[in-house]
Amino acid sequence: MTTETSADRVLYGCMGLGGSWDAEPLDAADIDAAEAAIQAALEIGITTFDHADIYRRGKAEAAFGEVLARTPGLRERVVLQTKCGIRQAEGDRPGIYDLRGDSILRRVEESLARLRTDVIDVLLLHRPDPLADPEDVAKALMSLHEQGLVRRFGVSNMSAAQIAHLQAHLGVPLVANQLEMSLHRRDWCEAGVLVNTAEAAAIGFPLGTIEHCRANGISLQAWGPLARGRFTGGQETPTERATAELVATLADEKGTTPETIVLWWLQRHPAGIAPVIGSAKPARIRACRDAAQREPDLTHEEWYWLWITARGAALP
Repeated sequence: MTTETSADRVLYGCMGLGGSWDAEPLDAADIDAAEAAIQAALEIGITTFDHADIYRRGKAEAAFGEVLARTPGLRERVVLQTKCGIRQAEGDRPGIYDLRGDSILRRVEESLARLRTDVIDVLLLHRPDPLADPEDVAKALMSLHEQGLVRRFGVSNMSAAQIAHLQAHLGVPLVANQLEMSLHRRDWCEAGVLVNTAEAAAIGFPLGTIEHCRANGISLQAWGPLARGRFTGGQETPTERATAELVATLADEKGTTPETIVLWWLQRHPAGIAPVIGSAKPARIRACRDAAQREPDLTHEEWYWLWITARGAALP
């Protein structure tokens, strides 16, 4: 069974699988739709599937588990990554973050059952919990590792300082950090460029996070990389329309799809960013084929052209 974090250029995000976000049970149509999406991802060369225990209130993992059960040999072909640490709102109880050790152990047990597997390849901590004790978190993670229930660990939506703080207590290396990154969500890139400018005050991204991950062998995964179709579907602003036109022009020139151009913009960065695409539509998954199979075909100038057009202003 594959044990690497991801050899894929692109990961498949399973948040769209499993039907509705309510408590209605899975039905046959939900499982068939999940199978079609999974097969489309496999068809273009994706083998890492990203989950979270909260996606569709657990039904995304359950639908995937049903597909694994009906497809002999599939588990050995894929890397299963899931996340824990968010508790969804229930009735009058608000949604909170929960990285207590006992909660992590319980959530992983539930994910294993839904996914119908005996091991999770990569477990990410979904969001920082201000009340988390890093020693307690590390103890839970090491227990999972020593029991053979989780192979590797990472984080999501965390800064360099938060990663380093947790790593100091953990006996195995953190291998991934999943962040929102796209041609629309560019603060991860602009934070390092706008140093010593007036614009820097408006950037909230923690400076040094990308560099910390690169220096410590922590792979960067981009959630929301297609920016909900802003540059490949419906545009809301003149800047988005101009960017979409440029994306379409480059796609035509290079014989590929607009989705690929948008993903290539991330992949062209030397940090080796791996986009996590989340569409449940097989046709849109297949539109990402070249991003999954080819080196990014963007020149230095084309990359900057896309960036400057998307930001709607010249660089400082």
